[in-house]
Amino acid sequence: MVEFETALLAIAAAFVVFAVVSLYRVIAGPTDHDRVIAVNVMGTNTVIAIALVSSALDAPLFLDIALVYALLNFLLSIAFSKFNVEHGGVL
Repeated sequence: MVEFETALLAIAAAFVVFAVVSLYRVIAGPTDHDRVIAVNVMGTNTVIAIALVSSALDAPLFLDIALVYALLNFLLSIAFSKFNVEHGGVL
């Protein structure tokens, strides 16, 4: 089973790399909407990476952390959308 755990950790590392690559869009995004989408992509990749690490290490506590992080990521996008619409922006 060592190979399976190693594969899960390698896939989790790939998702972390994808999250770091999307950091470019957060910094260089031409609009605020592009930045919010990039932050959501980073959050989703982070949740997937945490879930894979949880499975590889057989630590169910990490799944709870991933769920809380996913909820915060979702609330961030909803809060930004509400703030943007109230201040004259159109999504």
